Amino acid sequence: MNRQAKCKTPRRPPPKKPPNSQRDPVGVYLRVRPLVAEDEECCIEVISSSTVQLHAPEGFKVNRNGEYKETQYSFKKVFGVSVSQMELFENVAKPLVVDLIHGKNGLLFTYGVTGSGKTFTMTGSPGQGGLLPRSLDMIFNSVGPFQAKRYIFKTDDKNGMEVQSEVDALLERQRRENNLTVLKTPSSRQKVDPEIGDMLKPEETCKADGVDEDSCYSIFVSYIEIYNNYIYDLLEETQEDAIKPKPPQSKILREDQNHNMYVAGCMEVEVKSAEEAFQVFWRGQKKRKVANTRLNRESSRSHSVFIIKLAQAPLDAEGDNILQDKNQVSVSQLCLVDLAGSERTGRTGAEGTRIREAGNINQSLLNLRTCLEILRENQMYGTNKMVPYRDSKVSHLFKNYFDGEGKVRMVVCVNPKTDDYEETLLVMRFAEMTQEVEVARPVDRPICGFTPGRRHRNQAFREEISQRVEDRGDAMSALNGVVLSLPPLPTSELTDPNDELTIPRLVEALQNRQRIRQMMIEEFNRAASRMKSMLQELDSNVISKENVIIEQNGRLAEKDKVMHSNKMEIERLEKKTKMQEHKIDILQKTTKIYEDDKRSLQQEVETRGHRLQRELSEKRRMEQRMQGMVSDTQHKWEKECERRVNAMQLEMQNKLWVKDEKLKQLKAIVTESKTPGRPDPQPRQTQPLPQRPSREERPSREERPSREERPSRQECRDERPSREERPPSKRSASPPPVPSLDESCQSLDESSQGLDESRLNLNESCQSIDESPQTKTPVRPRHRRSRSAGVEKWVDHKPPSSLDLGTVLQPVIPNAIQVSAPNEKALSKCDRYVLTHQEVASDGEIQTKLIKGEVIKTRGGGQSVQFTDIETLKQELTTVSSRKRKSSEGAASSGSQTDGAWTDVKTRCSVALEMRAGSNMGPGVEHHGISK
Repeated sequence: MNRQAKCKTPRRPPPKKPPNSQRDPVGVYLRVRPLVAEDEECCIEVISSSTVQLHAPEGFKVNRNGEYKETQYSFKKVFGVSVSQMELFENVAKPLVVDLIHGKNGLLFTYGVTGSGKTFTMTGSPGQGGLLPRSLDMIFNSVGPFQAKRYIFKTDDKNGMEVQSEVDALLERQRRENNLTVLKTPSSRQKVDPEIGDMLKPEETCKADGVDEDSCYSIFVSYIEIYNNYIYDLLEETQEDAIKPKPPQSKILREDQNHNMYVAGCMEVEVKSAEEAFQVFWRGQKKRKVANTRLNRESSRSHSVFIIKLAQAPLDAEGDNILQDKNQVSVSQLCLVDLAGSERTGRTGAEGTRIREAGNINQSLLNLRTCLEILRENQMYGTNKMVPYRDSKVSHLFKNYFDGEGKVRMVVCVNPKTDDYEETLLVMRFAEMTQEVEVARPVDRPICGFTPGRRHRNQAFREEISQRVEDRGDAMSALNGVVLSLPPLPTSELTDPNDELTIPRLVEALQNRQRIRQMMIEEFNRAASRMKSMLQELDSNVISKENVIIEQNGRLAEKDKVMHSNKMEIERLEKKTKMQEHKIDILQKTTKIYEDDKRSLQQEVETRGHRLQRELSEKRRMEQRMQGMVSDTQHKWEKECERRVNAMQLEMQNKLWVKDEKLKQLKAIVTESKTPGRPDPQPRQTQPLPQRPSREERPSREERPSREERPSRQECRDERPSREERPPSKRSASPPPVPSLDESCQSLDESSQGLDESRLNLNESCQSIDESPQTKTPVRPRHRRSRSAGVEKWVDHKPPSSLDLGTVLQPVIPNAIQVSAPNEKALSKCDRYVLTHQEVASDGEIQTKLIKGEVIKTRGGGQSVQFTDIETLKQELTTVSSRKRKSSEGAASSGSQTDGAWTDVKTRCSVALEMRAGSNMGPGVEHHGISK
């Protein structure tokens, strides 16, 4: 067989409750307990019937500045110290009892600090009954004549009621009476406990109006306590065991089919009088947990809940018996709760078990307050937070009342003595917050479809039947009397046949009797005729009444038709109204949506308009900025092109100058070769060097080529003449070979041709620079004075980790500001910037680089540095031998020189320094020794 797949149990749908948008706030009442001593200081003052004011006691400062603060709190009604129990009941509990009789639920609980009078308010004392005994008395005074027999109503142990017939109820009654183990309810005829006797005065009894006489009622009571967050049944009878007493078993909360919470397994006792009900309550009250503390001689250590459950069912159509239909049974209940008082263990002096009891009491009250605060927040702000009902048994048991199952009333009891001021302040705040919680108004129960007044008509019919039976008995007795009223017959003994007196006397008596009989017959006929005429008259009246009834029935039928048509029309109009209301709601929602969309679109249009204006203004600013940048860039590129052309021209002029020098040397050689008997060649250093461009003829800093455009060291070395091409120095041992005249002329022609090619290349380079695209960012042109003016300031950035290498060429920067880290203040005062940077060269030695730049002011008001030049200073070790050193050492060994080649003046003068164009500090960035 294929086993069915396991599925989850479907969630039970919630009961369909009629929608009710009407809500009532929680009714909060305040009762002030009178002081024990009249001369004691009071911290509560009753201002009006709904307002009280709290005064801070002497020595208690509320504010930080030391001022005393007086606060006022408003309630639905405030009861002063002189208010009686009867007046309190009339305002607080009586409306809940009336709702209970009419099938509505109610919850009434007392709240306050320990010793504030909560138990006295709920229970009372002999002669001053509290809310509970007065509620029971009013219930039985109202429904007492209409109570059903015992066990007609029976609980089903699932928070519901069943209706039994009278036979089943009789059997149930006999079974319970015979069963000794089952608890017997005390009879109302039993002697009342003297502790609770005379709780109410006869003149203080009251009765509810508007009781449904066509229903039967039955009252059930139950009494539980919540101790340390456990539920115990105070009416449960336990077997007494002196050796090992059995502890009471805690009960659990469950949910019935209507999603109402109830205590499973709790004993519900059916009572028939107020005295019997109060006897049951007092029997459970004796089992309640109480203890003696510093603040109260009998302090309640648990929350007590007394539940009054009223079951009612309508009578049948004859008004004689209860309708045997479970769906027609209505059950309403009133919960009277005496909450344990909140307390501080420091004031009560609790120890051990009392501390744990106080902690559980305070925790349950705190959870009740949290639930009410979240309910208020959900109702006021439209939130949907989960209310933590399950965190405490008190709040979980009364969850249905706060969800709209009945009215909720709270009596706040306060003690005006100064010792309770702080706790009373917290109680007042909680009570004032509770007034803002709204509970849905309970809906009236539906009325059955029977004609009202059935019980009264049934009683009247029974009285009429009994009256008719009595009248019939009187008629029979009258007829017997008439028969017995005929004259008696005389003695009719005939002793002699010739007796003439007896027979005539008998005949006379018979004639007399006949005459009387005839008279009676005539009277009877007259009475019969009268009766007949009366019956005919009654028949005619009945016929006329029947005709009237038929006519009235016809009219009623017509009225029924009219009513039916009116009902149909009303239903149609109601449907149409609902449809129109639905359409109106849809249109309103659509209108609201369209208005919101319109508002959002208008805001979006305004936002986009502002954004468009900002973008247009930003575009105009960008256009202006771009135009300025384009003009600046164009100006820069023009300056850059001009600088490059000047630099290229200078470089080509230097090359031409070198080639001219070579040509002059060749011409000199050729001239010397033509003279016979050639003398020794003159030293090269005695010849005058060609004139270099003057300082004014040199290109400016902006016109010099940048570092990227300068030829590298290898290119400079490649441009230098090789060893074979260099002119012979004085140190050479043998004179160089002299070329012939033809070779010299040929080389001179080649040099001229190379000079022409160089000039041609110079012109092409200048043209290519003019026509080349602007690919590099130009240096920003700035006006500067001549260096000879000496007003140019430098920022000399030397890190503290720099080492002094002791090189021959050291930078000397006059009028400089030396800093270890650049800052805005130093940069704003200077025009130039130099950074001393050290790093390891390729040969492993440290070399110093001087990185130079110009300080430029930015558009934002700051300064920026644009690097333009790098100068390298390198130290070479003296142990490294060079080719020059070897030649000088060789000459020294031959005896021509005794010192080193570099120490000889002639040797040093024979070495020239080659300078590259574009240097900022006189000689070029890199220095190369070249033999002259």
